[in-house]
Amino acid sequence: MRDKDGQYTAMFSVRQFPTRDALGAASCDDVVNTIAELLKVKETISMIFAAAPSQMDFLSRFRQDSRVDFTRIHAFHMDEYIGLAEGAPQGFAQFLKDALFDHVPFASVNCLNGNAGDPEAECRRYEALLQENPADIVCLGIGENGHIAFNDPHVADFHDPRLVKIVELDQTCRTQQVHDGCFQEISQVPARAMTLTIPALISAPYHFCMVPAPTKAQAVYRTVTGPIEEACPASILRTCRQTVLYLDQDSGALL
Repeated sequence: MRDKDGQYTAMFSVRQFPTRDALGAASCDDVVNTIAELLKVKETISMIFAAAPSQMDFLSRFRQDSRVDFTRIHAFHMDEYIGLAEGAPQGFAQFLKDALFDHVPFASVNCLNGNAGDPEAECRRYEALLQENPADIVCLGIGENGHIAFNDPHVADFHDPRLVKIVELDQTCRTQQVHDGCFQEISQVPARAMTLTIPALISAPYHFCMVPAPTKAQAVYRTVTGPIEEACPASILRTCRQTVLYLDQDSGALL
């Protein structure tokens, strides 16, 4: 939406569903419809995807949706552990290959390499790709500590000069990976990662944020009702051009 001066104003909406399946169906329809509208005026678009169990209700439907012309979409993911074994299922690139990237014919698939010999150089490489292919749509979640991508509160910077950076993960973030069943214990969770920064994420015009499960209720409450601050990084989504937050009964229980 544009204001009287022709500038875009933020549109932030919250949709709550009785089940995760209903959440997945609704978010998929909204994403697919937005893709269709964008492809009426653009030859190709770029999308950024999150890798997490919270995204599976959306991803499993999205990859099977015959309405999507995947050959006109450049795919990116938003964060990656540093130092996991090649092909480890907990790796975010591997997660998305298994859940989406290997199932459909994207125009290109662009992944961060968590085993690059020079992680800083890898961040610069990926940053250049993002600059060449500005994101149109971001599909993301919210962490238990309010993070988006791996921008935990202690490293979140709403005015970060970088698009991709190396971060140290906080205890809540690493514990969430155990809660999600990705690792058996916290000692197995890497302490460092590469992540798209908050400016890289919020620069896109469309954000679809899928956040089910009771463990996310407090973060959702802070995102929707609290101050817009780096202590709850996801609160910045309220300033974006268009964001839809999809909740189930559990994640929206405090609203």
